[in-house]
Amino acid sequence: MSTEEEKPHYIGHRQRLRARLFEAGPDALQDYELLELILGAAIPRRDVKPLAKQLLSKHSAWEILQANVTTLQNAGVPDSAVGVLQAMGALALRAQKKSMLGQTVLSSWQRLLDYCHAALAHEKKEQVRLLFLNRRNELVREDIHQRGTIDHTPLYPREVVQRALEVGAGALVLVHNHPSGDPTPSPDDITMTQELVEALKPLNITLHDHLVVGRQGITSFKQMGLLG
Repeated sequence: MSTEEEKPHYIGHRQRLRARLFEAGPDALQDYELLELILGAAIPRRDVKPLAKQLLSKHSAWEILQANVTTLQNAGVPDSAVGVLQAMGALALRAQKKSMLGQTVLSSWQRLLDYCHAALAHEKKEQVRLLFLNRRNELVREDIHQRGTIDHTPLYPREVVQRALEVGAGALVLVHNHPSGDPTPSPDDITMTQELVEALKPLNITLHDHLVVGRQGITSFKQMGLLG
């Protein structure tokens, strides 16, 4: 029997996938095939097509890259591949964020929305992020201001104002998520936002928007006319 015949069938399959990727680009491969290549690099001695298809049957590609260790392990992903997926997800999110730093947020608003959705739509607990802008409306800093429970994150306008002054912000965008998936603002969200707008006014700091992120989409307070 030749050496070629002794190779597991998935070795040749993986080589063909890689060749298609190199020759025709990523658009020539389906999502599960791209995931196969990633998993195969971390699990070289196993046919990973079934695992790739199983993961994508239950989660989106982005959910897989942003899933926590326990979720991936419970799905049958070995630790070697868990590390690769987590590293790729973190790198992709950081690259997306860094591409916006120094950019005028108001002229690249869709990129901001895409980033916020990627960062927060699948978080299991509420989280508040503050995106600080300079006087030219360029993004200069992002802070994770608070982490809360599955349905509540306290936000104190005085703390937000203090942080805005510390970083020399001229404006900011407030972002938080709803783990329920529904981005509809709650009455508390509306009240807190109005209090923050009033607290920022004397300092000539603008709240450009409050974005509520859920798996179903993003709600903009500005578009809803809720900024006062």
